[in-house]
Amino acid sequence: MSIVTLIIDMQVDFFRKDALSRMRPALTASTNELVGAARRAASQVFWVKQEFRPDLSDAPLEIRRGRIDVVIAGTPGASLLPELDVHGSDVILVKKRYSAFFGTDLERRLKAASCSQLIVAGINTHACVRATVVDAYQRDIEVLLARDCVASHDEAHGEITWRYMDGKLGRGLDNRALLKLLRENAV
Repeated sequence: MSIVTLIIDMQVDFFRKDALSRMRPALTASTNELVGAARRAASQVFWVKQEFRPDLSDAPLEIRRGRIDVVIAGTPGASLLPELDVHGSDVILVKKRYSAFFGTDLERRLKAASCSQLIVAGINTHACVRATVVDAYQRDIEVLLARDCVASHDEAHGEITWRYMDGKLGRGLDNRALLKLLRENAV
C-alpha cells in the first residue's frame, strides 16, 4: 500500500483573486516542499487542473451562465503556477468539475498505485478540495489534509469547510508531520 500526493487547481487564473494572491508565495513554497518529500519517498504525485473549452460548452452551469472566462484550455491562465516544482514523472489530470474524481481516471490510477492514503493539497478549500475529499472518503481512501498546502479565496467558507473535513473526512497534518510520514513510509 502506498501514499499518493494530490495537488488541486494550483493554476494562474485562480490566483488572480486578492486572498489567494497574498497567500501564493507561502502556499507554493509549502506545496513544493511537500511534493519534493513525496518524490524522495517514491510517492506518486498527481497535479489536477481544471480546463474548459473557449466556448465554455464543457464548463459547469455557473461558469456557462456567467460567461466566466477562466482556465480556458491553451491559455496562460490554465497553466499550473510557474513556480511549482512539477516533474515529468508526475501525473497531470484535467477535470471539468469540482471533484478530481468526476469524469477522470483518478480512481483507476489510485488503485493501480495501491493507494492506501491520499495527501490532498491545493485550492479552493470550500469547493474543489472539499468535493475531492468527499469523493475519496466515499471510496474508503484515508485522506490526509495538507494543512500548509490548502487555501481558499473565500476565507470564511474555507475555514468552515476545514472544520467539517478535519477529523471527519480526513486528518489535517502540517508539512512537518506529512514529511515525517512520507520518510517513514518510503519505498
